[in-house]
This record gives sequence, structure tokens and C-alpha cells, in this order.
Amino acid sequence: MQTVELLEQVRRLRAKAEAALKAVETPEALEEIRRQFLGRKGELNALLRSLAQLPPEERRVVGVEANALREWLEEAFRQQEEQLRQRVLQQRLAKERLDVTLPGRFWMPGGLHPLTLTINEICAIFTDLGFEVVDGPEVEDEWHNFIALNIPPDHPARDDHDSFYITDEMLLRTETSAVQIRTMESRRPPVRIVSPGRVYRRDPFDRTHSPVFHQVEGLLVDEEVTFADLKGTLYAFARRFFGEWVQIRLRPHHFPFTEPSAEVLVSCVFCKGSGCPVCKQTGWLEVLGCGMVHPAVLENVGYDPERWQGYAFGMGVERLAMLRYGIDDIRLFYENDLRFLRQFD
Repeated sequence: MQTVELLEQVRRLRAKAEAALKAVETPEALEEIRRQFLGRKGELNALLRSLAQLPPEERRVVGVEANALREWLEEAFRQQEEQLRQRVLQQRLAKERLDVTLPGRFWMPGGLHPLTLTINEICAIFTDLGFEVVDGPEVEDEWHNFIALNIPPDHPARDDHDSFYITDEMLLRTETSAVQIRTMESRRPPVRIVSPGRVYRRDPFDRTHSPVFHQVEGLLVDEEVTFADLKGTLYAFARRFFGEWVQIRLRPHHFPFTEPSAEVLVSCVFCKGSGCPVCKQTGWLEVLGCGMVHPAVLENVGYDPERWQGYAFGMGVERLAMLRYGIDDIRLFYENDLRFLRQFD
């Protein structure tokens, strides 16, 4: 007898839900009805709890009907929800009117930042010359940023007033040369890479300096590599980047991680080498540093300096971009002034 009563309750519950669904007018009312029938304390769950009083065979019979009711309720609520959504949409469309005489909105297309354009061009030139573009972390340890690069403990770059230290041994990298160390540690020669990226130093923020700027460092390690190979590579780069007319000049310099070392000067891009205030009447502009990889650096990464030689070079992206586009203030790259940035779209 109890089984018959429960089956009748299932049929009455379905009829009650059908009537409620026909009368619903709003999504809020539909949600209220959903809780009434399908909620945790709803009528269907209350009915299911009463099944525990039935013998197993009778419980199975009523359970089948109750589960069928649950499936029907869920589908009915889904269909009713879709109908209400369509009704609300039609009502909204009936009230709103589209004025086709209004002018269309002008969407300003985006463009690449001038520094990104410069990095892409530099990497494309060296890729054509057979170099691979690699990346590395901006937070470095002292080994990769200083020690492996043959930078002594008393070097000014390792002082707190020149570098951004995070802990006693971790800092924001001061140059992307750290990527060269990581690359050489992870692979055997030959190596031919360029590594673009942001670097950090405690420099003032003025017309020619920024505490955050970008570099592209290059490295080639192979057998029988000479300084002439380095000069030829940089001459090919300068002619591609500045123009076929450009000439280069190497001036002796000192870097801890290269020996011999040099600064690379190019013909002034403003006066074509004839002399102007920008180049201080010399006709030359310094654009990057370079040199043959120091034997101590090769030993630090496990390379035999008697067999392997290499050259390295590094350039500041902002300086090259300023020369390329005739910009006299590095701060313009970081102020996000659309009047400035739209010139490069």
C-alpha cells in the first residue's frame, strides 16, 4: 500500500510542476520553482528520503519513477529557461531601436612599440647570419650574472648602489650575458646565439639613462674563431641596420669577460660622417661593445680554451632605436604617450 501511495505522489508532483512551469513569467520565479522541486530541501528530495522505509524490491520500483521524474524536471526547467531568455531578448529588441544614421565607431588599430620593432629587426638580422635567439630569467644569481663572466668581487657593478639585489645572492640581471653562460652550461660547442631582453641597473631616469632598459647580447663559440670573424659579423650587422653606406671602427676598450675587447663605432647617422653636434664633430658614434671571449669564461662553463674560441658582443636597444628614429630622449619610450607611439604604426 505504501508503494502505491508513493507512486501516486510522484504523479501528483509531476502534475504540480507542470502547472507551476506554465504559470512562470520571469527568470526569478523560475529559479524559485526550481528550488521548490529540485532544491536540497525540495519536494522531490523529500519524496526520495521516504524510500528508505520500503523493502528493496518496492524501493527499486518507486526509485525508477522518481529518477525519471528528476530527469523530466531538469529538462523541463532547461527548456523553460531558454524560452524565458528568448522572451526577454525579444522584449528588449522591441524596445530598443538601432539608429542606422549614426556614424560608425573608429577603432584605433594597435601597433608594435618602437623598442619591439628594433629588437625584432636586430634578431632578424642575426638570424639571417645563422644565430639562434634564446631567452633567460630576469632574476639571476651571482654566478651567472657576475662570477662566471669573470667579473671580480670588487667590481663596481657588484655593489648595492649599482645593482638591484633581491637577496645577498640573487638580483635583477644587469646584462643579458647571463643567458650566454646558461646556454654554454647546457650545450656543447659550437654555439651561435643572440639573447634579447630587459636588464636592470641603478641608473638615473634622465634623457640618456633608465634603470630598466633592453640589450641584445651575442655569442659565437667554435674552433678557430678570430677577431676578424667578429669584425666581419658586426660590419654586416651595421650595414643591414643603418644602411649600406655605413662604416665601422673598433676602438680598444676593457670588459672583464672578453680579451681583447673593443667598442664599435659607426659613421654618424645624422651627418653621414661629416661631423655634427650629435657626434661632437667626430663623424663617429659608439653603438656597442665586443671582444673575444675570455679563456676564464670558457673554463667556467667547462669548455677547453685550447680548443674552443669565441667572440661576444652586446648592444643597447634603446640607443640603437634612438639613432634609427632620431629620438633624443630615452624617456619617450616609457611614457606611453600615444602621440609618440603612433608614429611607428
